[in-house]
Amino acid sequence: MLPVLTEAWQRAADERVEVACTGGHGRTGTTLACLAILDGVPRASAVAFVRAHYDEHAVETFWQRRYVARWHG
Repeated sequence: MLPVLTEAWQRAADERVEVACTGGHGRTGTTLACLAILDGVPRASAVAFVRAHYDEHAVETFWQRRYVARWHG
């Protein structure tokens, strides 16, 4: 996952990058939280950051929140 998200993060500086899943909340929010960490948002604040700036229901499950909390970007 790290190489793919790193490439997306780097490309976003000059290009439009789209992240999507069926509902746009769980997997999309998890991915956005990981990208936020790559961009310097503290790991402990990444889910709250995505919920504040993308959607309040993003990163839906315990397992998704745990993934973000343990993700090393």
